[in-house]
Amino acid sequence: MLLKPVNRVENHVLHHEDGAFLTGTQAIVRMLLAQHRLDRSQGMHTAGFVSGYRGSPLSGLDQELWRHQALLEEAAIRFLPAINEDLAATAILGTQRIGTDPEALYEGVFSLWYGKGPGVDRSGDALKHGNAYGSSPKGGVLVMAGDDHGCVSSSMPHQSDQAFIAWSMPVLNPASIAEYIEFGLYGWALSRFSGNWVGFKAISETVESSASVPPMTIRGFKTPVGHAYPSGGVHYRWPDFPSIGIEERLSAKLDAVAAFARINSIDRHIVTSPHARIGIISCGKAHFDLVEALRLIGLHQEALETLGVRIYKIGLSYPIETCRLMQFVEGLQDVLVVEEKSPVVEPQIKSLLYNQPAVARPVVLGKVDECRRPFIPSSGELSPSLLLPLLARWLDRHFPEKRFAILAQLSGQTGTAEALGPAPAKRTPYYCSGCPHNVSTVVPEGSRAQAGIGCHFMASWMDRNTTGLTQMGGEGADWVGQSLFTKTPHVFQNLSDGTYFHSGYLALRQAVAARTNITYKILYNDVVAMTGGQPIDGKLSVSQIACQVTDEGVKKVVIVAKDIDRYALVTDLPAGVSVHERSKLDAVQRQLRDIHGVTVLIYDQMCAAEKRRQRKRSSIVSSQRHVVINAAVCEGCGDCGKQSNCMSILPLETEFGRKRVIDQFSCNKDLSCMEGLCPSFVSVIG
Repeated sequence: MLLKPVNRVENHVLHHEDGAFLTGTQAIVRMLLAQHRLDRSQGMHTAGFVSGYRGSPLSGLDQELWRHQALLEEAAIRFLPAINEDLAATAILGTQRIGTDPEALYEGVFSLWYGKGPGVDRSGDALKHGNAYGSSPKGGVLVMAGDDHGCVSSSMPHQSDQAFIAWSMPVLNPASIAEYIEFGLYGWALSRFSGNWVGFKAISETVESSASVPPMTIRGFKTPVGHAYPSGGVHYRWPDFPSIGIEERLSAKLDAVAAFARINSIDRHIVTSPHARIGIISCGKAHFDLVEALRLIGLHQEALETLGVRIYKIGLSYPIETCRLMQFVEGLQDVLVVEEKSPVVEPQIKSLLYNQPAVARPVVLGKVDECRRPFIPSSGELSPSLLLPLLARWLDRHFPEKRFAILAQLSGQTGTAEALGPAPAKRTPYYCSGCPHNVSTVVPEGSRAQAGIGCHFMASWMDRNTTGLTQMGGEGADWVGQSLFTKTPHVFQNLSDGTYFHSGYLALRQAVAARTNITYKILYNDVVAMTGGQPIDGKLSVSQIACQVTDEGVKKVVIVAKDIDRYALVTDLPAGVSVHERSKLDAVQRQLRDIHGVTVLIYDQMCAAEKRRQRKRSSIVSSQRHVVINAAVCEGCGDCGKQSNCMSILPLETEFGRKRVIDQFSCNKDLSCMEGLCPSFVSVIG
């Protein structure tokens, strides 16, 4: 398909009737604008609202929303980057009150909450309450979970489906970027009819990718005729006091979901074969893994129809729409369910078929086979190469003459299937050249540090005596418990300024309340560095942090900074707070670890990646001082690397042995490599 050329980036997201090449986050922006246009076409005066907290795989969504701020404001769509995920969910709840507010400016507000998988977990109480209280008939809520199935950039692999199900929240599972707009509009319509908040899975492999999105015609949805709501309805209302009625209403909402899905199905019959004996049910991204695995053994749609294999793709993974599903399994002997991670669709299908007559009850395989043996893996990420041999083996049981297992092996020998799997080589992440963490995460001899959420976690695999990990915002609270049962008298706790502002401040307060011996190293770089250099969602300065922790009752606050001269003009620091240059870091830490109670070291240095971005944008002036190493003088001792931990210091092989050289292209001019006072270092101005 030829895509219409675009001259402005706004056109990518504005015109849904045009095909376009979109990123996942651009598709989300287009989804919001499409909902606005759909409401206007139906004569509805609505507004939109987006709130959440950044985190991979949704780390760039806020930047995309800011990039299209003018378009969004023109469509009355407001974006509130929240301090953390649970407060964002509570703000979303407030938007659903607009439908009952006598002074409301709009008939309703369609809202989008977003957060990575751990953000779904920490917001469980807020999201559960929001779903229980409900949406408004002309509002609606999508709860977008950025699930990192492969643990690519998270503290653990994540799957939010089970949490959504536990809260009686429907779950949509789009397979590709192209489905985001369709599924988003479907979700808001479903939320409006059922009173539910609707879960929306945005996994790493889709939302962090780019794809050609075909043109689409936006149409409204049918309203189920004859569906009876319980007394009082299913939407947000007040008063709505605590009672068993809330629980009963949750059940009624799922009944409404079933009624809506019956006449507005988002599931698809991909391959229909009247004489089929077996069928495959897929869900989400796993559908395309299945299609590719089938292609590798020569099974396209026509071949599947001829062979007698049906394929059914589920979009609403909870609760599954039963009418079309029963039509699909009619006459089948075996059904294979292909889905990623722990089973969601498979147990629902088994429950649906359990009490059916034997002639209408096919064998259902998926995560386990008919003998309860493990089959399709529940851990890791699914891929065509992983699915291929399992699929071929299952097909051979029904069509032995086709020898699909041999075809799969031949496909693997060509390298095609192997190439589709994960790369065997992995590059260990490391700090950028000039990163403040290269220096700030060092601890004195005899001490140890604890890691936390943020770039500084990478100190865990460096020579920094750094261990442990908690959820975001729990930094140091684990030591509150551990310290009561160990001979170790003290630890340092690394804490980024972004995490401090998000929720880490409460962990520090807990440590003060427990009178724990701990030094918090608050690593201040003025941006949320790990997710793209976004500003903290509020105002936070070194002076503010110093005042806050002093008011909490910490015993001592010290500031260590790369650019100490800036503090000559700072007048709002609390009394007793001292400022030191970073060469004094070791001495300062030794002093703090001997103080009984909670102490705080604020390490102030700009993020290296952000500094590089701002140089490219000419927001800051690049230093004209360049450091080079005279190879004739260098003895190759490597002390410059020990002092700086910098990746721009490279080995240089010479006839006199290995020396060192500075890569001027990647050098961020941090100059910590010169702390060793090596005579081979030369500064060049110009």
